[in-house]
Amino acid sequence: MEDEIKMIHKNQTWELVDRPLHKKTIGVKWVYRTKLNADGSVNKFKTRLVVKGYAQLFGVDFSETFAPVAWLDTIRLLLALAAQKQWKIYQLDALYGLKQAPRAWYSRIDDHLLNIGFNKSMSESTLYIQVINHELIVVSLYVDDFLVTGSNEELVKQFKVQMMQAFEMTDLGEMTFFLGLEIQKSQQGIFIGQQKYAKEVPKKFNMEDCKSVCTPLAQNEKFSKDDGAEKIDEALYRSIISCLMYLTATRPDIMFDVSLLSRYMHCASELHYKAAKRVLRYIKGTLDHGIKFEKEDKLILHGFADSDWAGSCDDMRSTSGYLFSLGSSCFCWSSKKQEIVAQSTAEAEYVAAAAAVNQALWLRKLMTDLKMIQDYATEIFVDNQAAIAISNNPVFHGKTKHFKIKVLFC
Repeated sequence: MEDEIKMIHKNQTWELVDRPLHKKTIGVKWVYRTKLNADGSVNKFKTRLVVKGYAQLFGVDFSETFAPVAWLDTIRLLLALAAQKQWKIYQLDALYGLKQAPRAWYSRIDDHLLNIGFNKSMSESTLYIQVINHELIVVSLYVDDFLVTGSNEELVKQFKVQMMQAFEMTDLGEMTFFLGLEIQKSQQGIFIGQQKYAKEVPKKFNMEDCKSVCTPLAQNEKFSKDDGAEKIDEALYRSIISCLMYLTATRPDIMFDVSLLSRYMHCASELHYKAAKRVLRYIKGTLDHGIKFEKEDKLILHGFADSDWAGSCDDMRSTSGYLFSLGSSCFCWSSKKQEIVAQSTAEAEYVAAAAAVNQALWLRKLMTDLKMIQDYATEIFVDNQAAIAISNNPVFHGKTKHFKIKVLFC
């Protein structure tokens, strides 16, 4: 608390002003408090609450309390780059307080980094790159967490010292634990996982002694909102799904299952609960699973896209999925229900491919900012011949006239 108050004074977070003479001043709330004196008597006095962030009047910047945060895809991309180049990633931590402090902190650090020669990525507002004599320094922000890496160790150390002199920061050393991710660096590469957290999840729901299963979901299992089964405690179900969603940061193998089960958080039944517990049983047997980035001869971006057809029993929508690999392992993945009702398997697969292409364009821009320019076109692998034919030859307009313009851009 003393460190916090010193930092608040140092950064001039607020300034003291004289108390208004009139008690009806806007924004002032008078509260009567009591104090027990040494002689046992009670002293009643009047005070006022001045700093109450939750009681702010709607006005300037009231709703703008957020700060941009780095995408996990970006964090994993930096880890893949560090594994390839054998770079060290350092972590710094900053202190702040008050409701709107994250936004104010981002504005201040953004101005500082731009003033000392960094360029902000146009594709990722929390990624900053500086080139000094052909040497690269990369900075990624996640609110008050500060990741720094680069091609020259001495330049990175000088930058860290400079930042700690300019701001109240703590050097946490090499990145080993970030946003719940456990980072293990070795000569073979970088491994990221959530083993500690994965152990706690089954225990939290009294399933630490459960038997493990080899798959997170039974084959061809279908779910619906009105399945006739008895409804369960929604709070419990939501808690399970929330824990599982956090695990998808390093576990693409459960991404589809968690995405599917999250659709029923407001109408969960015994069938949904049973399926969620199966995922927990799968986690119990795969605690050591994660993602490993290794050094490869070439860093070539590849994408994989797939889709089911009318997989949702409630609205007949399909589910798109994509995954991108860079060298040795995947670093970007997604599973999401499509916005439209596909009228054929070709359309469903094409929509999934279009989503993957959108992501590939963003990733290529990000890699260009990081000086990882892809000299070749990024291949998106799709297993539907009709979707491939349509994307290669627009003459098949008869089969695509019902497609939305949104998915025909590629």
